[in-house]
Amino acid sequence: MLRAGAVGAHLPASGLDIFGDLRKMNKRQLYYQVLNFAMIVSSALMIWKGLIVLTGSESPIVVVLSGSMEPAFHRGDLLFLTNFREDPIRAGEIVVFKVEGRDIPIVHRVIKVHEKDNGDIKFLTKGDNNEVDDRGLYKEGQNWLEKKDVVGRARGMLCWL
Repeated sequence: MLRAGAVGAHLPASGLDIFGDLRKMNKRQLYYQVLNFAMIVSSALMIWKGLIVLTGSESPIVVVLSGSMEPAFHRGDLLFLTNFREDPIRAGEIVVFKVEGRDIPIVHRVIKVHEKDNGDIKFLTKGDNNEVDDRGLYKEGQNWLEKKDVVGRARGMLCWL
């Protein structure tokens, strides 16, 4: 017979005693728990690396960190990127780029493209919610971005309401 007061009576005051649970396990149970955790971590890493190969982007999923692209994207939105080198960059596309000297990639729209006869492409970006272009964000003396600066191009998004 189970008494109402006995439910959860074996739990410590904190509600979770992970180390106590680990001490109660025999070696085989502990081994399986460690193995399960390692499988989860390695599966996540394999999926991430697979996405990198499939999309051609060093970071196939990014989070929008600022409001500079509102109303198109809001803080916290997830963007799915591709970065196939053979695809030309066009005005109006949304790109994620890295600027030398900055660790965090920037998500902005391409507003101007200059293509030279030899095939080199340079382009200028701007946040939809910004008054001016991004030349102030680029490294000193840089007025245009090149394909090497691009982490990826937005191909899809998941927004949080």
